[in-house]
Amino acid sequence: MEEAKPPEAEPVKKDKPAPEASAEKPAATPAGDAPKPAAAKPPAAKAKPAKKEAPPAEPLVDNGDGTVTDPNSSLMWKQSDAWVDMKRFYTWADHKEYVDKFNKEKFAGYEDWGIPSKAQAITLFDKSGKKQLMDKNGTLYPIDPIFETGGASNTWITECSDEKIIRMDLKIGIDTPYPTQEVWSSMRLVRQAPATKEEG
Repeated sequence: MEEAKPPEAEPVKKDKPAPEASAEKPAATPAGDAPKPAAAKPPAAKAKPAKKEAPPAEPLVDNGDGTVTDPNSSLMWKQSDAWVDMKRFYTWADHKEYVDKFNKEKFAGYEDWGIPSKAQAITLFDKSGKKQLMDKNGTLYPIDPIFETGGASNTWITECSDEKIIRMDLKIGIDTPYPTQEVWSSMRLVRQAPATKEEG
C-alpha cells in the first residue's frame, strides 16, 4: 500500500512591485470637462455726474416808467395791458390800432413795441402757481404781480393771422385757435430790452 503523499504546497504568489510613479503628466481632461476659468468681472460703471440744477430765475424789474424788464428773457413789457389802458378789447383786425398808438407816442422812450409771440407770452405764465395777479373780474391768474392789476388774462400773439385766429390764455398758459374772426382780446406789448432809448 502506497503511502499518502502530503499535498503539494501551492506556490506563493509574489506581489508585483508597485509601478514607479511616472514622471509623465496625467492625460489632459477632455475639453468638455475642463474647469471653466472664472468669468471676468465687468468694469465698474462710472458714476454719472449729478445734473446741475438750473439757476433760479432772476426777479422781474420794475423800471419805474410803466415798463417791466425780465432779465431771464431780455424782454421788456408794458406794465399795463390794453384793457387797463383803454377799457376795451380788440379784434385781431383792429389790434394794430392799440400797438400803433403807443409806438407813435414813443411810450417810455421806445417805438418798437409789438404783441408777443407765443414763446414770449408763455414767459409771463408762472408754472409754479406761486405768483398771482388779479384780473378785471377779481380772479387771480398766474403771472407776476409786478404787472398792473385789473387787466385781462389774454393777449393776441404773432402766430395769429387773418386766416387763423389764435389767442393766448394766460390763465392756463395755452394758445387757443378760434373758427371765427369775431373774437375779442386784450394785448400785452413787448420789446427786446437791450435796445437803446430814442433821443428827444
